[in-house]
Amino acid sequence: MDDDRALDAVGPRLRELRRKREVTLAELSAQTGIAASTLSRLESGNRRPTLEQLLPLARAHGVTLDELVDAPQTGDPRIHLRPISCADGSTILPLTRRPGGIQAYKFILPGQRKPQTPDLKTHEGYEWTYVLNGQLRLVLGEHDLTLSPGEAAEFDTRLPHWFGAASTEPVEYLCLIGRQGQRAHVRAAPKA
Repeated sequence: MDDDRALDAVGPRLRELRRKREVTLAELSAQTGIAASTLSRLESGNRRPTLEQLLPLARAHGVTLDELVDAPQTGDPRIHLRPISCADGSTILPLTRRPGGIQAYKFILPGQRKPQTPDLKTHEGYEWTYVLNGQLRLVLGEHDLTLSPGEAAEFDTRLPHWFGAASTEPVEYLCLIGRQGQRAHVRAAPKA
């Protein structure tokens, strides 16, 4: 009977995950290939999910199947990082795995042999950056700043901004960003 209770709880969890991500049923349907009407019935508990439905839903929400069905903890709290390699030689490591809300990333930028011409970007949201190693060049509107290890910056991302290494040494920094920043900095950066 514990299995029945676990399956009954999936619907509300699916609705909560979708709402946290601020995604409509139609958008989730496009991401998963599951009809919006079926998604609605799953969320309301009028239909029990199958494994064939749970797999694409877990993938779309960025959670494991265990998290989706609220399986008991296995005792391993580690986040298994999957680095994203970018065309410019940088690497992005996602540090959080829950959907919606603020996400944490570690960025590793290669050192620069010659000065770069910044390509400033804007997007909705707010960003917080903390330098771990190296020298980070942050162009923020009219300001051209160099941040050292232990220094942080926070700013409204509607202000044009750009990040790069300030020297020939690589730079590592942590970044907390919302959904819009994730789209701008992470999803736009990976190689095809």
